[in-house]
This record gives sequence, structure tokens and C-alpha cells, in this order.
Amino acid sequence: MNRYFNPGEIVQAFSSDAVLIDIAAILPVRAIGKAVKSSRKYEQIVCSIREIGMVEPPVVCRDKQATDRFLLLDGHLRIEALKDLGETQVECLLSNDDEAFTYNKRISRLSAIQEQRMIAKAIERHVPKEKIARALSINVRSLVRKATLVEGICEEAVALLKDKMCPMAVFDVLRKMIPIRQIEMAELLINANNYSVGYASAILAGTPQAQLVNSTTPKRIKGMTAEALSRMEGELSRLQQAITSIQDTYGQDHLHLTVLRGYLAKLVDNTKVAKYLERRHPEFFSEFRNIVETTA
Repeated sequence: MNRYFNPGEIVQAFSSDAVLIDIAAILPVRAIGKAVKSSRKYEQIVCSIREIGMVEPPVVCRDKQATDRFLLLDGHLRIEALKDLGETQVECLLSNDDEAFTYNKRISRLSAIQEQRMIAKAIERHVPKEKIARALSINVRSLVRKATLVEGICEEAVALLKDKMCPMAVFDVLRKMIPIRQIEMAELLINANNYSVGYASAILAGTPQAQLVNSTTPKRIKGMTAEALSRMEGELSRLQQAITSIQDTYGQDHLHLTVLRGYLAKLVDNTKVAKYLERRHPEFFSEFRNIVETTA
């Protein structure tokens, strides 16, 4: 049995300690273009390394054809940034094989709320705002906006969106609503799997005046009249009721359809029944076949 698939044995994928390697001895497996080096992401990596050093070490493995060389499995931008900063050595994780798929596929990106919590915690620990801003390659004003992202938003809505990739502008929209409407909006975003600013603005346009923080100030949406906003409120309310109704019965309906499809598959596969239906009820037989051929 292959030792990597032996359930009774856990194989260590890396050496226990990081190793200090000359950057010149590390061979990248892909080239970094000029467009990438001029991107915002690359600028942030350079600023972060310059300000606080390497956070996530690159991953390398030994070159089988030259033991004094290493293949770079993950961290191409970090290595390139170190070169631009004049560094000659870097601490790396030494992998036991040359598998590079996992590092590019299994990526955990920070949501806006997760980023806010990290920034807020750093500020609580008296890390200067200027230092954090430099590490993130943003100005202090933007940093403060990120740190106060969830102010004015209820805990329930924050809990619903804590791991969702929402633009910061969506939270500006949420802040205009009362808590109960914030929760409803968060659920609408999740159900639709749509976290765009446009969709959030549409929900705001369809929100009754009484559910806004400034309930006495009429809503003003660019390009929409008061009558259009009123119609949108009614349409959105009916849509929410329809979605709720569907959610209540979806599970049971799906189960019934799955069982029905299995029963029809048996009928169609039965030669005698299939011939009878095709001869006596061809219209039913063709529809039965369409249902059976539909992917469950």
C-alpha cells in the first residue's frame, strides 16, 4: 500500500524546522510578469515585508537533479519582493515532495469582517496606526475606516456576514438600516449568494422608510423617483415572501422529486411498461424520459 494513503500512518509533509536558504539557490517554477509587479497586490506584499518582515515563509523542495538547488512551490511574489528589497536569504518551509497544487487551490482569504477584527486587535495592543497602515500599504484614514467597519451594525448581522467576501461599501448600506432590517438584508445577500454593492443598494431602495435609521429623511436613490421607490418596496416585499415560502417547502419537495424520479426510472427501464406507454401514451412516455434523464 502507498504510504501516503495508509490510514494507520500520518506522513509529515514538511521538515520540522524552517531552513535559511540563499535566494539565488531558489528556482521559480513560473515567471513574474511586469503587469503583476505593478499590481496593487504586489505593492502590498512589498510594503508588508519591508515593515514587519516575512509573515508566511515560502515553500520549497530540493531539486532532485541538483541537491544544492531548491524548487519554489509557493511564494513567488514574496521571493520577488525580497529580491527587490535587496535581501539575499530567506527562511523557507522545506517540503518532502514537489506537489504544488494544494498551495494554489486551498487558499483562505480574509473577509472584510475578519480583517477588521485583526486590525482592531492590533490597535488594542497599542500597535501604532501608522505602522499598521504602512504594512497594509494604505493611508491612516482608510485604516480607521477598516477598523470601524462594523460600528452601527448589529451583532446578528455581523455574525451572518463574518466569513463572507463583502465589499466595504455594503456595510455602509447596512448602517443606514435598523437592526432587524440589517439581519434581513444579510440573509438576502447570503440566500442570493450576491454580495455586490448594486444588490445591496437595491435592497436599500426596497426597504420601507420605517426600517431606516433616519426614518424621517426620504430615501434618495440616483435616477429613481419617489413613486419608483415605492413600487420597488412593494415588489421586494412580495419577493421576500415568495422566497420564504419556497424555503419552507424546498427540502420536502426535493425529496419527493428524487423519489418520483427513481420510480419513473424503473418504469422506463421496464421493457413491457415502456412499450405500453410508448404505444398508448406517447406524450407521457416522452416526458417521463425527460425527467429520468435530468441530473438529480
